[in-house]
Amino acid sequence: MLAAPAFDIRFGLDRRVTLPGRFPLASGQSLAALDIAYETYGTLAADGGNAILICHALTMDQYVAGRNPRTGKPGWWPRLVGAGQPIDPARHFIICANVLGGCSGSSGPGSIDPATGARYAMAFPVITIRDMVNAQARLLDHLGVGVLQAVVGGSMGGMQALDWAVAHPDRVRSVVAIATAARHSAQNIAFHEVGRQAIMADPAWAGGAYGDVPPAAGLAVARMAAHITYLSEAGLTEKFGRRLQDREALGFGFDAEFQVESYLRHQGLSFVERFDANSYLYITRAMDYFDLAAPHDGVLARAFAGTKTRFALVSFTSDWLYPTAESRRIVRALNAAGAAVSFVELESPFGHDAFLLEAPEMCRVVDGFLRAGA
Repeated sequence: MLAAPAFDIRFGLDRRVTLPGRFPLASGQSLAALDIAYETYGTLAADGGNAILICHALTMDQYVAGRNPRTGKPGWWPRLVGAGQPIDPARHFIICANVLGGCSGSSGPGSIDPATGARYAMAFPVITIRDMVNAQARLLDHLGVGVLQAVVGGSMGGMQALDWAVAHPDRVRSVVAIATAARHSAQNIAFHEVGRQAIMADPAWAGGAYGDVPPAAGLAVARMAAHITYLSEAGLTEKFGRRLQDREALGFGFDAEFQVESYLRHQGLSFVERFDANSYLYITRAMDYFDLAAPHDGVLARAFAGTKTRFALVSFTSDWLYPTAESRRIVRALNAAGAAVSFVELESPFGHDAFLLEAPEMCRVVDGFLRAGA
């Protein structure tokens, strides 16, 4: 049994482990060893049956509930994970790891290449969602967790959760996939490419070999473009409309005259302070490669054939990045595979980011689903 961490859940422990031995990747390349940064909350039950893995989205990290020691900010999913929430350390042993390729302690382009003693930068192998999932499986082996009560994630985290049921079906009893898809659409890939090109066009990127001066301008623009996709037109209109920023009349220039411009610039600048540009390139590429049906002649149901895992899918009405049609496609495939699946589309004006914001209906759905499968 693993003891509960002796710390206030508001603060993270910044746990890291190096797992020795070569780690093979989908590309055919491998890593000499695997570094994983992770957080845990709660206590693993004697029978090991209460473990829940939280998979994070593109720009998140392992600090799902504990305060991030680097930024000082609280965990990114407090409405779902924490004391009294649907995923509660009083009842669950909660694990969240920084994804492979990330910039919060796990192996990624900012890590040191043991062969050279320098940062990998763009010499780091290209990775996939499956590689991220397999890295998490290695961490669970290290922690002594055999079978998960559930894997839960939203957006890219939902992709990982779905892939867990395909790559390691005997280790997952339940999957909660929120605001996600079984493949990246052409539109999704297009937005990511705009962001990547913005980063690579920044002279400071230096072919990925930047040092203490990162390609901040390019990364900020990438974040601004991506952030638009996380919102909805209705939400932007309600929050900003065409209101001007700190002025009474048009300035006839190119400063941030509108409130929405100022908001996006702030999002871009704050993102640069906490995220690595090369990690952004690698993780967005991993998302673009994601297609659960591709190895099965494009038939998604075959990916889930014979599954004993229970599934809950949640989508939001205003999410145009991963619209409800994507969740329905997954549900149809699970039905065809004979899987136990429930699905709900929730009303929200907040776009894709709804899964991170105030969503009491989502919390009730997740709580009911997890309790039913406990």
